[in-house]
Amino acid sequence: MAAKKVSIYSAFKTIIWPRRKLVFIGLLLIVISKTASFVAPLSLKYLMDDIIPNKDIEFLKLLVGAVILAITVQAITSFLLTKILSVQAQYLISELRAQVQKKVLSLPIRFFDNAKSGALVSRIMSDVEGVRNLIGTGLVQLVGGTITAVVSLILLLRISVSMTLFTIIPLAIFAVVALKAFKVIRPVFRDRGKINAEVKGRLTETLSGVRVIKGFNAEEQENKIFEEGVEKLFQNVKKSLTATAFMTSASTFLLGIATTGIMGIGGYKIMQAELSLGDFLTFTFLLGLMIAPIVQMSNIGSQLTEALAGLDRTEELMNMTPESDEENRTNVLDTIKGDIVFNNVSFAYEEGKEVIHNINFDVKQGNVVALVGSSGSGKSTIAGLAATFLNPESGTITVDGNDMSKINLNSFRQHLGVVLQDEFLFEGTIRNNILFPRPDASEEELQEAVKAAYVNEFTDRFDEGLETLIGERGVKLSGGQRQRIAIARAILANPKILILDEATSNLDTESEALIQKSLATLTEGRTTFVIAHRLSTIRKANQILVIENGHIAEQGTHDELIKKEGRYYNLFTYQARI
Repeated sequence: MAAKKVSIYSAFKTIIWPRRKLVFIGLLLIVISKTASFVAPLSLKYLMDDIIPNKDIEFLKLLVGAVILAITVQAITSFLLTKILSVQAQYLISELRAQVQKKVLSLPIRFFDNAKSGALVSRIMSDVEGVRNLIGTGLVQLVGGTITAVVSLILLLRISVSMTLFTIIPLAIFAVVALKAFKVIRPVFRDRGKINAEVKGRLTETLSGVRVIKGFNAEEQENKIFEEGVEKLFQNVKKSLTATAFMTSASTFLLGIATTGIMGIGGYKIMQAELSLGDFLTFTFLLGLMIAPIVQMSNIGSQLTEALAGLDRTEELMNMTPESDEENRTNVLDTIKGDIVFNNVSFAYEEGKEVIHNINFDVKQGNVVALVGSSGSGKSTIAGLAATFLNPESGTITVDGNDMSKINLNSFRQHLGVVLQDEFLFEGTIRNNILFPRPDASEEELQEAVKAAYVNEFTDRFDEGLETLIGERGVKLSGGQRQRIAIARAILANPKILILDEATSNLDTESEALIQKSLATLTEGRTTFVIAHRLSTIRKANQILVIENGHIAEQGTHDELIKKEGRYYNLFTYQARI
């Protein structure tokens, strides 16, 4: 479905009208500035027709003083315009960026699974920049230019109707050309935003995956992909440049004809004594005052077109449905015990392609349920449903008897903790990463989490200790060290419900032994979902679910399932032999 375009009216209503006082001040300043700009050309008539022939020195001094005053007024109003409107425009850009980022973070996990992070960065940072032309000097110049053109036209008609009508014909042709060009340019600008986002998205991925690229000697391949993206962007820019160049050339040609015609007609009228030299010079300067804003309007029109195209894309994001679903998710939980029940739960990432089917099980408060099975069997999907990252297509999931689809997400997730297989750490210090869920935690609480996850086992060897900088995504640490920081973070969060997704898969034997101890501390008294390929890590689970092809093939304790000698027994004995 094509995205709905942002109209001038809707942009005016949502962006300009709430700031009408500032815009009105801007309009007032530009009216003063434009009024002052008429002083110099209008004074030419008096200079040429009265002052010079009569050698009136006193009047000359008065006229020069008036022109200097007018120039001063123009300079001051120009400064104030930039100071008031341009600063307000930049404030609006920062405000909009914050709103868009807030909106993006409110979207469901499934949105991020289908979006490139670099593309989203581009949409948050670049798409809103064009609004500076709506609230900034662009729109005010458009209005001011219109006022100048209209006033100039009235004054020109008073001097000579025939000469004025001669200039209007090429200007009318130029206006038609400009309007046609803007219709062509707007979709080009809209496409440019998308291409920009794609190119930046790929570049972000390239920089993040530089080790993989170098490891597979794929630099040439990545260079080619980036070059293709840049070429696509260039072709788009070329289209808009061609359209704007055509407008500029058309204006130069048509306005050149108008100016040449005025020279001929004006010269003839002066020779016939139908026009004074002062009137002719005044007409010429007023014509410049009328033409300049019209040509300028073509540039401002391009800027406004680009601004609206960016707002189209921003509006598209802002209209997306957030995962919070405040209308339906009205049940706010103050406390959670942790009893979770899956009742006939099915889920599909794509319509008609279910990945889990009619799942039924319950987990008692403080118990550990382990999910095992082959890759792609549906283990992570079940964990994602328990974490409210996904919503079931059918069936219900309840926590303490409350339907999860009706629970306020913030009230649930403040009791949730996750430790993932490829754990994400933020650039900064080890301390900051552990404190992430609770920045206001005490030093004592922090140290308890550090010791419980055996983080101190390696930070004690670092010169900076917990203040050690870990680099982007924690690249300066080993997999085991990163995982222990993630577990310390979860311990500090002190959740009631815990999701451990392959939490020990990146660890060597020594690290795993330490982690097993810290996990025992972490899971104590918490309802825990554990996904693990290493079956040795889940022997003490209260309940083990063997997931195959989206179904629960077996369930029970480790000892019960070993006695059954079914699928779990085969998996366990196979790993034991390895």
